[in-house]
Amino acid sequence: MLDHLIKGATVVDGTGAPAYVADVGIRDGRIAVIAEPGAVAERARTSEDASGLVLAPGFVDPHTHYDAQLFWDPYATPSLNHGVTTVAGGNCGFTLAPLNPERPDDADYTRRMMSKVEGMSLVALEEGAPWSWNSFGEYLDALDGRIAVNAGFMVGHCALRRYVMGADAVGGQPSEQQMDAMLALFHEAMDAGAWGLSTTQSSTHSDGDGKPVASRHALPAELIALSKAVGEHEGTQIEAIVAGCLDQFSDDEIDLFVEMSAAAGRPLNWNVLTIDAAVPERVPRQLAASERARESGGRIIALTMPILTPMNMSLGTFCALNLIPGWGDVLGLPVDERIERLRDPDVRAEMLRRADSKEAGVFRRLADFGRYVIGDTYSEANAGLTGRVVKDIAAERGQEPFEALVEICANDRLRTVLWPMPTDNDPDSWALRAEAWGHEDVMLGGSDAGAHLDRMCGAPYTTRFIGDCLRGRRLVSLEQAVKMLTSDPAELFGLRERGTVQEGFHADLVLFDPEAIDAGKATLVHDLPGDSPRLDSKAIGITAVWVNGVEAIRGDVVSGAVPGKVLRSGQDTRTVSTK
Repeated sequence: MLDHLIKGATVVDGTGAPAYVADVGIRDGRIAVIAEPGAVAERARTSEDASGLVLAPGFVDPHTHYDAQLFWDPYATPSLNHGVTTVAGGNCGFTLAPLNPERPDDADYTRRMMSKVEGMSLVALEEGAPWSWNSFGEYLDALDGRIAVNAGFMVGHCALRRYVMGADAVGGQPSEQQMDAMLALFHEAMDAGAWGLSTTQSSTHSDGDGKPVASRHALPAELIALSKAVGEHEGTQIEAIVAGCLDQFSDDEIDLFVEMSAAAGRPLNWNVLTIDAAVPERVPRQLAASERARESGGRIIALTMPILTPMNMSLGTFCALNLIPGWGDVLGLPVDERIERLRDPDVRAEMLRRADSKEAGVFRRLADFGRYVIGDTYSEANAGLTGRVVKDIAAERGQEPFEALVEICANDRLRTVLWPMPTDNDPDSWALRAEAWGHEDVMLGGSDAGAHLDRMCGAPYTTRFIGDCLRGRRLVSLEQAVKMLTSDPAELFGLRERGTVQEGFHADLVLFDPEAIDAGKATLVHDLPGDSPRLDSKAIGITAVWVNGVEAIRGDVVSGAVPGKVLRSGQDTRTVSTK
């Protein structure tokens, strides 16, 4: 007997093939039968009429930071609501394991690092996760049987270094014995099911003490040694970040990526390819790394987002504005002193000069303060400003935009939420995106779901993208859009029997209304441990989501079931060729 029968759905199977109408039966967590409507003879415990609805494979998000959130939110909301049934975690070099049992303070260091570098609530990290593990395998075991999505995890370079080198991981180089210990620890994590190595060399990544995170101190030889170790395990990958990921790679960064992928004989993916027609040379430069890798026996995949995901800013808390050269010195001051400095015309002039200089790189786009929209405000003086554009307010007041913005924020003791308007929302940039999506080494992803919780909400990129393909810009067909969200990332990670709708495959499925599918506006909610805030977005037009054949979402509401699986390398993933 079938567990459930979905009748008359328009099946978009994830391969890119034309859609077709069929009945789809689920049994024991698998897709048991796909047949013409009315042709299934086997009885089903439950069934539903899906006429006019689209049935697709569950979406695969290749870049998340749900490592901690899954402990207090096994549904990985809002990703699961938006049809994501498999998430890849442990990215950017940051994982919660391994933790050295001889140094209990390492857990506190890890929590503070994750709070600073990935914008997670420190209170939620402290109260929401059990921190009961030491080894990477114990971390995976702690998630087994309690999650509603499928999840696989890289092992973070920062955690490996910290475990072996302690405080010397920041600023130091491993001895020969320490390097051997790091490799042994890495192999242990891989044997336990880690998907591969994640690492960062990005200049934007600092720990809770404001120092460069541990992996940023690693020399190429260390990275190559770990990459070679990746290649000794089945079904593995590399995920890496360098400073040039934000703008344009240096020659040395391209060389490093190529050497790492070639040494492992495994694909390397990086986050995230930003596309802007105003910087036409960026995409060719970034994809030059992929071309070089193929010549050397490697493969480098650029993740890119198919939507614009705004990230709010603030003069009161750490955000991307702090990363503009020279700005951190001002924005890191105590609030009263910070306000005094920001009100100084000479200080503002110097900050704007630094923000508009070449050294600011990609952060220059944040300095057009006239284009900012005022978000939440907290003082009577700012009543009525929410939703207004700064340049309009400045014109009314006879002020320069940055001066007006500072005064608004000062009235709120710098708590004002600021939303920069994107500069790359023009037809030429969208045409360039559509062209890039067709490149063999470009893949959709980069949501950062689970991170930067009160600043951005990238998780709904799946529903927003499909809605845009059906009713908006229509840059690709529905069949191609679904393929880009399902079988493409499933193939990159070598997921076994996932990513397409076919008989015998795991029943990770999403049923949606093509006339309605979309994502609601991101709104601030306080539902994290400790009443900490995050941005959430309602899924629109999602009828149901199944994970391993069990209904996990119905009408944007979680079912309470936890059918997800911790996906382990080798067991649940196969080796993907770099050819």
